[in-house]
Amino acid sequence: MTAMLRRRFAVLTLLCASAAAAPAQDTGGDPFGSLQWPDLKREFFGSARVVFDERVQVRGPGFAEDPMNVPISVSALGLPEVEALVVIVDRNPIRKVLEYQPLAALASLSFRFKLEQASPVRAAARTKDGVWHVGGTQVDSAGGGCTVSGATRKDGSWAQTLGDARGRVFASSPVSESASRVRVMVMHPMDTGLVGGIPAFYVNRLAVRDEQGRELLRLSTFEPISENPVFSFDFPGRVAAGLRLVGADNNGNRIDGRIE
Repeated sequence: MTAMLRRRFAVLTLLCASAAAAPAQDTGGDPFGSLQWPDLKREFFGSARVVFDERVQVRGPGFAEDPMNVPISVSALGLPEVEALVVIVDRNPIRKVLEYQPLAALASLSFRFKLEQASPVRAAARTKDGVWHVGGTQVDSAGGGCTVSGATRKDGSWAQTLGDARGRVFASSPVSESASRVRVMVMHPMDTGLVGGIPAFYVNRLAVRDEQGRELLRLSTFEPISENPVFSFDFPGRVAAGLRLVGADNNGNRIDGRIE
């Protein structure tokens, strides 16, 4: 190795070492060492107390083979009195994925979302005392999930099924022997607005209601949710018949479907 090559190698080694050391200094103790975390914390939680908590569990693939449909499950069942769950992705161009209020449901849900590049995927659970408890998982990906059109947008079929909604009740759930599960689906292109010539067009609110019209759960969704989204929710005990899925998209189109 020549002297010049040795000097270049030494410089590269120093730069790599500095980059590796940066997270410990600049990320506020984030377990993923993400440089985005301090900004995320300020943006989404303000002055509220935030703690990293293993009781908030986020499960997803180690590598997302399809970055437009990344399966994620979130559970905060180990925490008492969870009032809200927020899911955010550090390195997505649109970081907020959803906000969930369980109301009469359990603090757990499953869904699919679009991933632009390898990133920590986090869930934050707010308990009744106002504290945000944060957990997460790292998902690697070749990326590009937020900046390409979905299949129904490409073939034009989205207009024929827009807003169709349906759901099903399952007598059992993987989260608990005594729990039941409700799975719902909404037909919608869920455009992020990051593809040229296609504005943002997405479902932005959903709720499950009982026969009397009472909300059992409330969900705010954002552009990163996958096309034709499917959500799974868990409930303590058996779920009564006559449930409906209602909501709207950001253009005001209404969603209303039966849950069998």
